[in-house]
Amino acid sequence: MEYFGYFSAIFIGLLLGLLGGGGSILSIPILVYLFHLDAVTASGYSLFIVGTTSFAGAIPKYRDHLVNIKTGFLFGIPSIITIFITRKFIVPAIPDVLFQIGEFSFTKRFLLLGLFAILMVLASIPMIRGRRDIQPRRKKYQTLLIIVEGMLIGFLTGLVGAGGGFLIIPALVLLTGLPMKTAAGTSLFIIAINSLTGFLGDVLNSPMDWKFLLTLTAIAIVGVHFGNVLSRKIPGIKLKKAFGWFTLAMGCWILTKETLL
Repeated sequence: MEYFGYFSAIFIGLLLGLLGGGGSILSIPILVYLFHLDAVTASGYSLFIVGTTSFAGAIPKYRDHLVNIKTGFLFGIPSIITIFITRKFIVPAIPDVLFQIGEFSFTKRFLLLGLFAILMVLASIPMIRGRRDIQPRRKKYQTLLIIVEGMLIGFLTGLVGAGGGFLIIPALVLLTGLPMKTAAGTSLFIIAINSLTGFLGDVLNSPMDWKFLLTLTAIAIVGVHFGNVLSRKIPGIKLKKAFGWFTLAMGCWILTKETLL
């Protein structure tokens, strides 16, 4: 299973390169179910893998003028503050067992993985519907809403270890008027700074298996370069729909496994 896990890491980068997000949808299940890491460690490792891979993917996007640095920092700074606080203080403070009803225990693992799976299911719905690229509804730059959205993304990223690309991209399009491709490129930049800042909170709390972590990240970076190339050739609408069904299946499988199996 571990060999399959290493092989699967390439698809983490592939999704990031193709869609500008979605890497954590694969990275967390790979780390939890193939490498048998606990939920907290997996979410922390996912932040490093997705963050570093997103940064690698953002570089060619920036060269193609598809990264808006100003918007990235405006969105990213409140996210950075929120995610660091969440990883450094909130996640470690959550008890291993939140409450118990009879023989059922609502654990920290179930909270993190369950919330992550629910986010996956919600993210899959607009992709499955096959809606075309979101169009900006207003040209006015919504600075306050961008900051609030950044804080929300930071909290969710810190809590479950997800980069939040499926929330970042539509927010950028609707609140800043960025074209879809520029929003996807900017999303990679935001995911990178968010995720790596969140991982810093984990580094300060616990030791890391750097050999394992860097190996998986290197494999994922290979995938992101393939994804960047393929993104120019594959119609986005078809890709999103297929990925939506995959995301829905993974979310339902995680919920089933954590509750019934």
